[in-house]
Amino acid sequence: MLLFPLDTGQSDAEYINNNSYSFIMKTNKLIVFQDRKIRRVWHKEEWYFSIVDVIAVLTDSLNPTDYLKKLRKRDETLGSYIGTNCPQVEMLTETGKQRKTLAGNTKQLFRIIQSVPSPRAEPFKQWLAQVGYDRIEEIENPELGQNRIKEYYELKGYPKDWIDKRLRGIAIRQELTDEWKNRDVKTEKEFAILTNEISKATFGRTVGEYKEFKQLQEKNQNLRDHMTDLELIFTMLGEASTTAITKEEDSEGFDECKVSANKGGNIARRAREDLEKNLGKSVISEENYLQKGKKKRLK
Repeated sequence: MLLFPLDTGQSDAEYINNNSYSFIMKTNKLIVFQDRKIRRVWHKEEWYFSIVDVIAVLTDSLNPTDYLKKLRKRDETLGSYIGTNCPQVEMLTETGKQRKTLAGNTKQLFRIIQSVPSPRAEPFKQWLAQVGYDRIEEIENPELGQNRIKEYYELKGYPKDWIDKRLRGIAIRQELTDEWKNRDVKTEKEFAILTNEISKATFGRTVGEYKEFKQLQEKNQNLRDHMTDLELIFTMLGEASTTAITKEEDSEGFDECKVSANKGGNIARRAREDLEKNLGKSVISEENYLQKGKKKRLK
């Protein structure tokens, strides 16, 4: 199953807004309902969602943890049900650390939602059922995940040849992040630093600097969605080279993986500079892809 990459961190979710809830692209970390983030993990062969995150979405409470505590005290039956059925599972915090978090599967969340007065309850239940169904479909047929990503970009007006490169880049990025995880790279901050190491070596800019160069000001704008074909190709080369070097040198831990990331990025830099010498111009483009009432093709 292919996963979207964040510009500066681990693989994560991207989505298409669709009426009251979102068309979801899969991740083991995060999903979005009505622009609100909900953490989840694949646990015991099904999705488990952060109950506090769900409470926050349903209630808009400034302190959803406290809201949940009061709810459990007020409704003793619910409190007993949660205590008996809902496990503590590890999820990432905002600081990038793994912490035990009270979580529930689809069935358990349906029970909890019944006790929360909210106008969002019904659309949330519909969305929750669809999320679980999509995951089962993709386990049985992994091509569905790839098809959903293609549909996302087609709806935004991207050309087919660009989409093909973007999908390949997603797969290469996923292989790299999996390799990092297996080599004791732990936090979102470490993933961000390693990603920037490759970007800086390849293009002479960190991800943030590159986004500024392309005049991308919103945090949810993914740099790679605004790259030209050649920029995507050199990004792939840098990350594929980093994966190969990491394996060959058996890099272990953040520091050694950072050295490998720099080497991989420099391989892509030399290839980029050689092409630019032959073309007589830079392949680093200020061009981006923004939908403002009409479709624009990246060249």
